[in-house]
Amino acid sequence: QVQLVESGGGLVQAGGSLRLSCAASGRSFSNYAMGWFRQAPGKEREFVGFMLWSGGSTYYADSVKGRFTISVDNDKNTVYLQMNSLRPEDTAVYHCAAGLRLATTPESWHYWGQGTQVTVSS
Repeated sequence: QVQLVESGGGLVQAGGSLRLSCAASGRSFSNYAMGWFRQAPGKEREFVGFMLWSGGSTYYADSVKGRFTISVDNDKNTVYLQMNSLRPEDTAVYHCAAGLRLATTPESWHYWGQGTQVTVSS
């Protein structure tokens, strides 16, 4: 199993930047895919981006492409979501996820963090 803990959320003005962290622990997670999703109040959970823990196959939703970047620090067992040029519509609870396959649908991911709130003010 994999345990995931997100951190780094907060309040930022539009145009600003924020970096979210997802600390991973457990057994045999090196072969997992790592994903980021977000959910705004009253909205469905939506895909943000994913990558393999080992690297490669990075893919982002059109809404964040060119602004968000996923990276991994293997020494710290941590996945990051660097968010630049933030917009008010980026406001949501952000969750990291781990799974055995790359997919854009939340249902395809098995392990989830508790989420961290990101609020972008205009």
